[in-house]
Amino acid sequence: MKLTNVTAAGAALAFLLSTAAMPAFAETTDKRIALSNNYAGNSWRQAMLTSWETVTGKAVADGVVAAADAFTTAENQVTEQAAQIQNLILQGYDAIVINAASPEGLNGAVKEACDAGVVVVSFDGIVTEPCAWRIAVDFKQMGKIQVEYLAERVPDGGNLLEIRGLAGVFVDDEISSGIHQGVAENSQFSIAGSVHGDWAQDVAQKAVAGILPSLSDIKGVVTQGGDGYGAAQAFKAAGRDMPIIIMGNRYDELSWWKEQKDANGYQTMSVSIAPGVSTLAFWVAQQILDGKEVPKDLTVPFLSISQETLEESLKTTQEGGVANVEYSQEEAQDVVSGAM
Repeated sequence: MKLTNVTAAGAALAFLLSTAAMPAFAETTDKRIALSNNYAGNSWRQAMLTSWETVTGKAVADGVVAAADAFTTAENQVTEQAAQIQNLILQGYDAIVINAASPEGLNGAVKEACDAGVVVVSFDGIVTEPCAWRIAVDFKQMGKIQVEYLAERVPDGGNLLEIRGLAGVFVDDEISSGIHQGVAENSQFSIAGSVHGDWAQDVAQKAVAGILPSLSDIKGVVTQGGDGYGAAQAFKAAGRDMPIIIMGNRYDELSWWKEQKDANGYQTMSVSIAPGVSTLAFWVAQQILDGKEVPKDLTVPFLSISQETLEESLKTTQEGGVANVEYSQEEAQDVVSGAM
């Protein structure tokens, strides 16, 4: 009888240990998660959506969740995205992952979702509504380090051209704030001009071409990503000396940099948030639905490429895409554990 009890106890213990080692997604097999994306008009957003589809598609196929559908509004319109979120609530989604058009403008719709029992996780373009979760990089620091890099390269300073992102979006404001803080701390530099490139090389090229005739010698171009190659083309077309242009991890930027490096030793750096942060947001939503405790604010590192790592990074970046990192469920759990 004692032997039987020991055997039963051992079997129970073995079962508990085996289930403890398994990924905790049994409670979310019938859950539906939606992505509400405010904009898709550049290579970073396309890569972000591709990462989402790749990782969530496998999660659905594996039975981790029942659905993980992506929805994109036409052109960064707050009212349209708010209506989209309200529609997703009515469709019965259990969680909504948001790349937001505005940090405050969507708070009403987000609160409606929370009040309806929907988990809301914002990333990249985050929301300030307290009931939502937020995943972001230190965008202000991402702007500041560009100026710090230029201070090392050009100790005497000079004029800088700032290329901003999409007007009114949290990311744009934060990176620009960091750039201006960097200039304030390195007074040998001054912002000679500023344009919006919408994180797209064609928009940036046109904007830079339009402002160049009014600018004197430019020593450096501080950017937000997706605009470096367009800026280079504008300077080339205008017959201007090529400044140090900070790149944003896009394939066209890295390819141009590599060509210039091989031809004349051109040196710069590249920095951006990895598009695969959308997959971290997905797993965070899944973990919350599974009853896990997750801090309301998570910070992830930005992805930086140096003169030394350029070739390696270019090899692993898809043509037309962006240097990237995608998250597994285990990696997302590690991020959460680290934040706890």
